[in-house]
Amino acid sequence: MKLQKIKPSKSLNKAYYKQSLSREQIELFKKELQTAFHHIDEKQDEEYHKNIIADLFKNVYCKDKYLVNVNKKEDLVIRLGNTTKDDVGVLLEFKKPTEKRDMVSAENANVKALREVVLYYLRQTVDHDNHKITNLVVTNIYEWYIFDGVWFEKNIFRNSKLKKDYLAFKTSGHDTKYFYDTIAAKYLAEFTEEVPCTYFNLKDYETKISNDNPNDDDDLIDLYKILSPEHLLNKKFANDSNSLNTDFYNELLYIIGLEESKATAKKTIRRINKAERNEGSIIENTISKLKSKKYFGYDVNENTENQYYEVALELCITWLNRILFLKLLESQLIKYHRGDKENYAFLTSDKIKDFDELEELFFEVLAEKAVDRNPSLATKYKDIPYLNSSLFEMTDLEKNALSLSNLKDRLEFDIYKKSVLKKGIKTAIKPKTSLNYLLDFLDAYNFASESNAKIQEENKSIINASVLGLIFEKINGYKDGSFFTPGFITMYMCRETIRKAVVEKFKTNFPYCQNITDFNELTDKIDYTNKAQRLEANKLINDIKIVDPAVGSGHFLVSALNEMIAIKSDLKILSYANGDRVKGYTITLDNDELIIQNQETDKLFEYTLNQNNNTIPDLQNLQECLFTEKQTIIENCLFGVDINPKSVMICQLRLWIELLKNAYYKTTFVKVPTDATFVKVQNFDKGETPLLQLQTLPNIDINIKTGNSLIAKFAIKDNVFERITGFQK
Repeated sequence: MKLQKIKPSKSLNKAYYKQSLSREQIELFKKELQTAFHHIDEKQDEEYHKNIIADLFKNVYCKDKYLVNVNKKEDLVIRLGNTTKDDVGVLLEFKKPTEKRDMVSAENANVKALREVVLYYLRQTVDHDNHKITNLVVTNIYEWYIFDGVWFEKNIFRNSKLKKDYLAFKTSGHDTKYFYDTIAAKYLAEFTEEVPCTYFNLKDYETKISNDNPNDDDDLIDLYKILSPEHLLNKKFANDSNSLNTDFYNELLYIIGLEESKATAKKTIRRINKAERNEGSIIENTISKLKSKKYFGYDVNENTENQYYEVALELCITWLNRILFLKLLESQLIKYHRGDKENYAFLTSDKIKDFDELEELFFEVLAEKAVDRNPSLATKYKDIPYLNSSLFEMTDLEKNALSLSNLKDRLEFDIYKKSVLKKGIKTAIKPKTSLNYLLDFLDAYNFASESNAKIQEENKSIINASVLGLIFEKINGYKDGSFFTPGFITMYMCRETIRKAVVEKFKTNFPYCQNITDFNELTDKIDYTNKAQRLEANKLINDIKIVDPAVGSGHFLVSALNEMIAIKSDLKILSYANGDRVKGYTITLDNDELIIQNQETDKLFEYTLNQNNNTIPDLQNLQECLFTEKQTIIENCLFGVDINPKSVMICQLRLWIELLKNAYYKTTFVKVPTDATFVKVQNFDKGETPLLQLQTLPNIDINIKTGNSLIAKFAIKDNVFERITGFQK
């Protein structure tokens, strides 16, 4: 029996793999690893060494969340909770560092250590009906072999003959040595193919934890994660796209002037109770101005009070959508320019002082091309791109009811009792205006864009685009407790349905595919080295139409978008703008997100400019390819209808966010005054000035519309979808 040793980077959940760690996390990890190495004594037995590892887990990861201790005759276990009543999640078997004969190796795993793990596992699953074991570990404190619980479930628990022999052994009177040598050894010997397991040696990291080289710190990230509960116990990680950051969510609601109601079985969002309302909160500020304008007439009764609230909430959601979207854009620009916050951190309380300036940013900067901006704004926002998105067009409600600039700037209120702004600060924080508070609050988080895992020097919680999508959904479903389909479900639905649709499309329209039955067969039928075939295959996939007649916040369409990119990658037909095939990268879906990795280095793809703010050809080509593919699919393949106009707005926003992840710079030539300040490309000598500008976002309103979902269903059924909805097929 041999083992297939897999590197930690290959074993990690890909969405977790790309998540950054804080400096605080990595420093604690280094400190505890140093302590562990200091206490290692190779003359001591396994009992001594398992206590060293138990302390490492307790001090770095588990604290009071997960119990780490011995369990009867099992060397060490990590439970799924902090009591002995909680199920065991991880089984660990220890051997002395000097033990060679009984310790697992890649060449020979059928030894006592693994046989013991088999016995521990059968006791848990057969005797205690515990099927929640996620990982099993064999270690001599230096070398670590981590086996997936799924493999054990499939190959050990479901082996009926092995279970029968185990049950007979229990009543036979034989000792454990009999089980190891006679039963376990026999069944393990039956595995002729290599058994996969994660492998690492702590000695490889000994020098890295004791020096000040930041590059060595980065090398510890994968090791930290592979030992974490997020991996070993399969717990949700901080930036899981299906997990809401409740601290962020609750404080954001407070700033707006809302709270989550748990009065019924459904959680709904409502206006804060009258006695606790803050005049300076965004929604109360908005309602006050609507009333002063007599938007619903002179009499304010219970009915008109609710009308004011509904209008104010829709306005607040519109403004908040723009602000959160811009926070993601800001993060992208800073990343593209290698951490240059001085020029690209534009959404801060230092730069946006009042609601007038925020509205100015919306409609006179982001909605205007750089060369068309007023001189003062062209200078102030010299590095901020034009987006060409209807998101930054004034809505009818803003035109008719209230514009953002009408809000009062002077109103202050106390910050949230559990505010992130209080983190690490012992002195009281003075009350803030709603805008100042909102911008400072957002700046206290790291709006992570797609990137490789790094160590964040600022100890900020991460809010990525997917987590932000959950925030949009929750606030949008404020009234009736709307339930939104989780990403792992929409990802599965899209994979099962779209791949079948692709197969049918190729069976009907592509040579040599008439007899295929599943997607795996299709991968062998396309000659991806033939450019003409690749183009034809791409065209067939782009002809597929996907309609969600009750689109909600668009989670299904986002999953469909990513699935279609993954399909093209699996078929090896994903191509650059010049028609050449994308090579050297694997593109997969994990946790409802596209994961793009370099095949040689395992590093995640990350688009940046060089030191001179020029594009880097290899990165540029792939980023442009991904943006173009997403734009093509969004404009031609994805359609949605919903009766709730706010849902439609959120759906559009989420699709724009997917495009924003792959926004890229392009060189354009324009005539501008010689003293104007723009990002100029080096080494050009032409009549016009070359400018590096971010690719603008398309308007996608034509495909995502407000309407009755039943009408949409009948329209699709009767093949008159275009006539009734106005969609272009």
